Amino acid sequence: MLSQNEANRPRQFSRRAFLALGGAALTQVFAQVESVDAARPARVIRRRVAGIPFYQTTIDLTDPKTFITIGLPHRAPIANSAHVSYGDEAFGRIVARSHAAVVANGTFFSTDGEKRVMGNVVAEGRFLKYSPWENYGTTLGLRAGNEPEMVTARVDGKPDWQEHWFSITSGPRLLRQGKVWLAPKSEGFRDPRVLGVASRAAIGFPRGGKKLVLVTFLANLSLEREAKIMRAIGCYEAMNLDGGSSLGLASHSKILVRPGRELTNVIVVYDAKHPAPTALKDSWTMFQRGDRPTLRA
Repeated sequence: MLSQNEANRPRQFSRRAFLALGGAALTQVFAQVESVDAARPARVIRRRVAGIPFYQTTIDLTDPKTFITIGLPHRAPIANSAHVSYGDEAFGRIVARSHAAVVANGTFFSTDGEKRVMGNVVAEGRFLKYSPWENYGTTLGLRAGNEPEMVTARVDGKPDWQEHWFSITSGPRLLRQGKVWLAPKSEGFRDPRVLGVASRAAIGFPRGGKKLVLVTFLANLSLEREAKIMRAIGCYEAMNLDGGSSLGLASHSKILVRPGRELTNVIVVYDAKHPAPTALKDSWTMFQRGDRPTLRA
């Protein structure tokens, strides 16, 4: 029988006693850890490869609670074009309104009064911008089931935008079938700010297309070096995004990289801990059933 002092004494476990808890208990602990990880599929980590620091965002495309869309300024219904413009908006305001897991800068836009978004854009299974003559740059599209594809218009032909749940056109292309592929002028790029050493972001996916990898670089670099880093971290296909003073990244509403100017479009990612709006989820369901965006010139 224990004395009163012994009964109140904190219980001590030896290392042997701890190990005696057995594999079953440890398995339960690891299962709990995996459950926590699974509840947050959009993961942002800071890395350094070949001397270049960057944030790497990994987006699990197989998770049914992961949704990707495009955010526009001032809740605009469509993206800026030659026909209509909703201007731009401070990154912080877009982040605060989105309540998303990740918000990052998207594609290029003009610096004139129209602030036209470059390339065709599809989000939530509908066109935010469509021009039939668009044939430059490279497009990242997500088809039904979140299946990614990368299409360079002047090499592969125009993308089948109507089959995209999500689609953004930018460039230049960095990787093609696992190899560095750089032909920016053939894609239509001439701006020395894009072709030279610059502040950059990129997006791509590994072979098999089970995830997207979004990289926000924290040092200026060339397109070639950018391509080699995207390959080194496991991408099979990759393309450059807008950068320079547009470079921006927020994770769980915390701004990690603040753009030097207001933006016209951003990539927005929702996950289990940051649920997508109901309307977005409903549109995803409709797209899987066969509803496709209508082409508008």
